[in-house]
Order: sequence, then C-alpha cells, then structure tokens
Amino acid sequence: MYTTKTTRTVRTFYSDGRGPPKVETKTFTYGGDGGSSVNGGINIQGGGGRFRIRMGGGGEDGGDQPSYSAPAFSQRPQVIGRPSRKDKKDPFSGVINQSYDEIKKRCQEEGCLFEDPEFDAEDSSIFFSRAPPRPFEWKRPHEICDNPVFIADGASRFDVQQGELGDCWLLAAIASLTVNQRLFAKVVPPDQSFEDGYCGMFRFHFWRQGEWVEVVVDDRLPTYYGQLTFMHSVDKNEFWSALLEKAYAKLEGSYESLKGGSTCEAMVDFTGGVSEFFDLRKAPPNLFSIMLKASQRGSLMGCSIDADPNQLEARLANGLVMGHAYSITSVILMDIETPTMSGKIPMVRIRNPWGNEAEWKGRWSDQSREWSLIPDSQKDSIGLTFDDDGEFWMSFDDFSKNFEKLEICNLGPDSLEEDELDGKKRWEGHTENGEWIPRVNAGGCRNYLDTFWTNPQYRVTLTDPDDDDDDDLCTILVGVLQKDRRKKRKEGLDMLTIGYVIYKLEDEVHGPLDVKYFKYHASCAKAPSFINLREVCGRHKLSPGTYVIIPSTFEPHQKGEYLVRIFTEKANETNEMDEETGIIEDQECQPWGLQVVGVYNVVNKHAFSSHQYDHQDCLRPILVPTVASAPPPAGRQVVMHAMCDEFSPSHFSCKYLLIG
Repeated sequence: MYTTKTTRTVRTFYSDGRGPPKVETKTFTYGGDGGSSVNGGINIQGGGGRFRIRMGGGGEDGGDQPSYSAPAFSQRPQVIGRPSRKDKKDPFSGVINQSYDEIKKRCQEEGCLFEDPEFDAEDSSIFFSRAPPRPFEWKRPHEICDNPVFIADGASRFDVQQGELGDCWLLAAIASLTVNQRLFAKVVPPDQSFEDGYCGMFRFHFWRQGEWVEVVVDDRLPTYYGQLTFMHSVDKNEFWSALLEKAYAKLEGSYESLKGGSTCEAMVDFTGGVSEFFDLRKAPPNLFSIMLKASQRGSLMGCSIDADPNQLEARLANGLVMGHAYSITSVILMDIETPTMSGKIPMVRIRNPWGNEAEWKGRWSDQSREWSLIPDSQKDSIGLTFDDDGEFWMSFDDFSKNFEKLEICNLGPDSLEEDELDGKKRWEGHTENGEWIPRVNAGGCRNYLDTFWTNPQYRVTLTDPDDDDDDDLCTILVGVLQKDRRKKRKEGLDMLTIGYVIYKLEDEVHGPLDVKYFKYHASCAKAPSFINLREVCGRHKLSPGTYVIIPSTFEPHQKGEYLVRIFTEKANETNEMDEETGIIEDQECQPWGLQVVGVYNVVNKHAFSSHQYDHQDCLRPILVPTVASAPPPAGRQVVMHAMCDEFSPSHFSCKYLLIG
C-alpha cells in the first residue's frame, strides 16, 4: 500500500560492458498523505538488446518491478546491510563488515559488552518457520562455565560436536578446515580471547560471492538448562566452534537456515575454492589420483551415503550412517608389509562429526587385524589412534564401495596467498559476476534453443597443457554459483536449477554467438547435471584452444544472480563475450546495426495510455527490420539517461536510446 507523495526522481542508466545496465537513482520526497499508489513510476529493464519500458503506478500492475532506491547518481551504490567502513556512521550496523575496531573501542569506552543489533538474542535469530519444541535461553560463556577460552590447546577436528541442529554438512566442513591451520586462522582469527580486551564480541572471515568479508557477533549463545544447544566442543569451556556456527548463521539469516545443505557449500565459504561433486557409483577410473592430488593441494573433502527421506541418519550394520555428512581428513598411499610382500595401499581417513563410537566396523577399522601389517613408523607418521572419537580409516576400495557421494573443494587464488601455500600447488582462477534477467538474458538450457542463445557467454583461452598430462590436455574446473539463495528461504525462494555448457570455437568469432551457431554446433563439455544446489561444478579435460562457457538456469526466464569461476592448472585468458555500448550525442540515425533513436514521441503517444510498452513496438514506427536482419540481443546493453519530474508524462524525456 503506497501513499501519495510529491516526488522528483533523477535516474541514470549506464553500462560497464558487462551484464545488464546499472541504475543509479536520487529521489526527493516532499511528503504528503493519502492512500493511492504513486503515479507515473518508470521501470526500465535492459540488457541483451531486449528491454521493456513499463509506465504506470506501483500498485498491482507493478509485478516484479525492482524498487530503485539507490544513492545519488554521482555516488557508487551500496548494498543494503553492507555499509563500507569508510562511510558507516554507526559501527554497530550492517550484516557484514561491521567495524570490529570501532565497536571494540566504543564498548571499552562505555564499559559495556557488545549486543549485536543485526543478530539479536531473540527467536527470529533461531528460526523463521516453526518455533522449536522448547524455549532457549541466551547466555554468554562466562554464564555457562567459570573459565571460558576461545581456543584451548589449538583447534582440532575433535572440537566440532553436533548439537540439536541438522547442520552436519557444516560441521563436516569445519572439521576439514581444522586440518589446514593456515586456512583455519584466516577464517577464525586466533588473536581473540575472554581476557585482555574482551568486550563480548568475536569476529570471523568468510568468502562470500567473490570477496572475503568480516562478520562480527556477540557471544550470547542459545542454551537449554545451561548447556549449549547447537554446535559445541568436547571441552566444555572452549567456544570457538559455537561462535563460528553463530557467525555463519548470522550470514545466512538464522540458525534454521543452516538445516540441510552440501558440505561443499560451507567449504567454499571457508576457502574461496571451487567445489566438485562425484557420484561414487559412476566414479572416474582415476578418482583416487584426483583425491590424492586434492589432498596434496590442501583441498577440503567430504563424503556421504544417500538415505531414504523417511530414514535420515539411519545406522547401517557396518557402522556408517546414511544421510549424514562425513569429512575426509587424509588421503595417502600407506606402506604395508607381509611375510611375502611389501608395497603401498590407497587409504582414506574419515571423521564423523558426532565425535563418538559411530565408526566404520569393517577392514582397517579400529583394532582390526589389518593394522598388524603396517610398520610402527607408518602408524606414528599418520598419528594412528583407536579412540571412540568418530575418526577411522578405510581402504580406498571399501570407501568407494560403501560411500556414494564425494565432495571436493579445490583451493584457488582467493584461498591462500603465495607465501601461505607451504609448498602446495594452487589452481589458477578467474571469476565473472553476472545476472539472469527474465525476457532479457535468462534463456534456459539448450532444450529451449530459441532463447538459449541469449544467455551470458564467456570466452576462455587455454594455451598450455598440464605438466603431467600424456595427452597434452588441459584440466579445467568450471563452477557456477547462485548468490544469496539460502538467505532467501524465509522469502519462500529456493535454489534455482542451474548448469552450464561449453562450446569450442574453431574459427575466430567477434561478439556473442547467435542462434544459428547453436543450431549447427554441438557442445564439447557440460555440467555433470542441472541441479538445484548453490553451486554446480565440473572437471573437464580439453585440448588447448578457445572455448565459450554458457551458464544458465534449466528453465528460461528465471531471475537470479550468479558467479562463474574457472580454475585451470596453467594461466588462462577469460572475458565476457559482449559488444561495446555507450551514449551517442546528437548523431543522425545510421543503418541497422547502430541506431540512435529518439523515443520520446513514441513513448508519449502510446506508453502513458497502455502503461506498458515493449521496445520493439517503440522502434517499429521508425524502423521495420526483418527478424533475420535484427542484431542478436545476447549481451546487448541499453544506455539511457532519464529525468522524471513527479512521474508526469509532460516532464518525462529520454535523451537517446542506443541499440548496438
């Protein structure tokens, strides 16, 4: 329900050569009252050469039109809830990048403990759909035990114990994170404590959609009868794991948002790596080599067994649990000796985040006779123990027969700096941000050939094959990640079904590929499947050359933001296939292919009566091109400067519209 107000709005639509046009807006409101919707609202959706000008109010006809409330056009827009440190006036505000130093200084000056207004100690921080069966009481660590510590005797995978929340996928990722101490210290800064400088606040770092962000939380934690309700450590006075879970819940909107997920999702947020997913029932023949290389590169890994939806986390006779996320903490070739032979056997070490006796009971399990074949020196080097701590060893053969899903998070340039690698190799990486806009560049998968070609297109050139590849091929990992979908659960939005397709360019091509190309050319690689996960990723072996990667949703006309990431063993060249755009002042109309069209008269004549007008209809009175001669809309940009005064037709004017 809108109220009528006197409003003057200035909007600038511009393009940076990538994705849809950007909008910067400044709105002046002079007050007023009433019950009718604002008249004369203008919504221009552009990109890909197809846009729609919507004229009219913001009432029922407004549909899915975005609300433009950005800062003045002379400034860079900021994302709501993510104020920069430079411009933020209140250090307590914002979901991420709250100023840790400013908050700490204020708390020390005022002699108070931090209470986070962005993730308060209330029910809405725990759930958004259904209240838990019992009330929780929020307590600080000092109220739970006498001598709380942040990290006791170093962080380890045994500090991660699951509580009453169904987030074993997150715990498995955290357990894997502790294996790499440099990565762990990047996510969980160790210079924090409950002693000197304590102000009731702790900070954590997460990789979020292309950049590292800092999340601060107060240390009030949900408890029941004085015991932590969710993630906790075996050591009752250690709190880093509980606070890390809280920070991640804040990032996603609530604790309930953490129910159910993919281990790789959290691994990516802890590392900035790109994830891979393997169905072990259809595993490639070189899977152990892939896992061994991943372990040597410091990659994080997890595994699981599929479960009947009605039997989640059901224990099997062999000790494994169905529908439960495990972390893989080591992959090695283990020395073995028998009276008649000696050699190496591929082995995998796995951990159950429950941290109890629920372990593998087959060969190479705790106390099994197979361990008598292993030299004592080998046992010492792998740190072998037989405690009921949730950790166990399996041969790779038993692992691949009993587990069904494997997830690997490969570390890239965003994960560790060169001086932090400890001699480990690292993937070369490139990242592209983008957005699927319905009726513009959300073309769906190749099943929808008429619109598939309008999807964003990215060109990548592979120049050098892998060092150890006998066939002179290049390994390439492609990941397509959809942004902020988990946080939007409370809005009723779930993950989109996404994927990608790869085409090889045999000839030099300028600009985006059109529909004719896809009619007569087959793809050379594609995503393992189109699936409704946050990120879909695939590993491919390609010969040196130039390729086009096309990310898409499965069905066309679905809206969403995404991130495309490309990892290779050698450096690559990547760029979006787009065409140059710009504002052209005072030029006469040129032949089709570059038209500068004054649209004021056409829009003034038709749009204000119908409240909705398509750009093709605007152009038709001036130009009547055939469909065959029309330029492809893929990657086309709209550049526009509009001045709107009280949303009135008499004050509406458009300088120029450029269809490149």
